[in-house]
Amino acid sequence: MAIDWLDLPAPPALPGLFARAALRRSVSGRSLPNLGLRCQVTVDPAHLARYRQICGFSDNGLLPATYPHILAFALQMQLLTDKRFPFPLLGLVHLENRIRVLRPLGGLGPFSVSVQVQGLRPHDKGVSFSLITQLHDQLGLLWEGDSRILCRALRLDGKPAEQAAEAPRPQTTLAHWQAPADIGRRYARIAGDYNPIHLFAASAKLFGFPRAIAHGLWNKGRALAELGSRLPSAGYQVAVRFHKPVLLPSDVHLQASEATPHGQFSLLGKDELMHMSGSWSPLD
Repeated sequence: MAIDWLDLPAPPALPGLFARAALRRSVSGRSLPNLGLRCQVTVDPAHLARYRQICGFSDNGLLPATYPHILAFALQMQLLTDKRFPFPLLGLVHLENRIRVLRPLGGLGPFSVSVQVQGLRPHDKGVSFSLITQLHDQLGLLWEGDSRILCRALRLDGKPAEQAAEAPRPQTTLAHWQAPADIGRRYARIAGDYNPIHLFAASAKLFGFPRAIAHGLWNKGRALAELGSRLPSAGYQVAVRFHKPVLLPSDVHLQASEATPHGQFSLLGKDELMHMSGSWSPLD
């Protein structure tokens, strides 16, 4: 079905969207809207520098591969709180994330960023869907992200899709770092994502967590910063699956396979608890 695109003059303001998310508590439908949002964005160099610092990226003249998610966050919030979107935003769970870097992410824009939802299907804990984000420049599609998200409040007929398991590659420890108690608040000030599960232990407990948890995309960004030269400047994809949340504060370590075109990595915590697993590969 064709997407009904709504072109916005600028990214929406976040405070009203957070208020809308807080008021929405129930499922209102069983299908996804054919709605997409688009707008022009430019990169603020000072903001980009803060993002590089909090994730550990060096300044190589290109945007970090995870940064377009930050550029798109307000649009994503607008879409996921739209009255036509059937699920309450609070309580959704980020299961997986895949980014595709088609060309080097050079320049500060202007870019066109777009978001849409698709691919609703049964999951063994509810239903899942994809939040698709794209970044275009004057030459066309530059970058694409697919965030697979779980909604526990709905069930659909049918069996969950089985995922093919990739043969594991030998991995060695690449880096250690601490996820401090305030990293959720610090990252939220840069990313705009003030989900209460990331901010304080008291607010996280309202959603069933013993302590605040790190943002999944901070975990991924921090890992990609450490992978560094293992990743090319373009023509590749990185997929991750989020397993156990990183409770704050925590010490974690990153393991990775050798620097080859295809590789795997893992973010592990105490007693080798798997927080995130991932892989990189050339684009098909």
